[in-house]
Amino acid sequence: MLIPIFLIIHWYASLFFQSFFHHRYAAHNHFTMSKAWEKFFYICCFLTQGSSYISARAYGLMHRLHHAHTDTVNDPHSPSFFQSIPALLWKTRNSYNDIFKGYTIVEEKYSKDLPEWQSFDKFAHNWLARVLWGVLYTAIYAVFVTHWWMWLFLPLTFSMGALQGIAVNWWAHRFGYRNYALRNTSRNILPLDLLFWGEAYHNNHHKNPGRANNAVKWFELDTGYAVIKLMHRLKIIKLKAMR
Repeated sequence: MLIPIFLIIHWYASLFFQSFFHHRYAAHNHFTMSKAWEKFFYICCFLTQGSSYISARAYGLMHRLHHAHTDTVNDPHSPSFFQSIPALLWKTRNSYNDIFKGYTIVEEKYSKDLPEWQSFDKFAHNWLARVLWGVLYTAIYAVFVTHWWMWLFLPLTFSMGALQGIAVNWWAHRFGYRNYALRNTSRNILPLDLLFWGEAYHNNHHKNPGRANNAVKWFELDTGYAVIKLMHRLKIIKLKAMR
């Protein structure tokens, strides 16, 4: 039963670095870190996201546009305009690729203080790297699969990062509860978030995007923020004052 264990570890590792580095660091600048640590976490993202690796700079730009234009035609990934998850996934992919390749002209105010490592992205963000990751994942499954149904998880392993992003972007704008009445459809998916490292509190986040801790109510738990506080105490990062 090593495949389910591998899948669980991959889920939490990939999602943590997407939440920690891409979302809270690149997009929102909740904390600072040295260039050496920045490069270390770039590599961590590559190792955990694998075939679904995304550029921190391109993600940061896309997410800033999402906050600036939430649920409007200029939102790069609003479910308000799509009736299915595959349609939203395709839209998000195209929006991201256009930003990454420079086809989308973005105002300068959205591109400030973004991490960038062009040479690494050139290495990690290409089809050859994705194919090699796919070969590695398939080999892992070939060695450790013990029942035929475990092969059904292989597509999830290939596209882990993209599916995690769409899970939050779809569900958190359609289902859940709201702590704040905002002029958008953002919702909190889970009252106790043990699946998404605190990213399930999307309504809270849209209310206070500059706040590193997404939890607000007494019963809410932002596990990602707990790790961030530990990193702050270890002087790996430096948390900014709550905004």
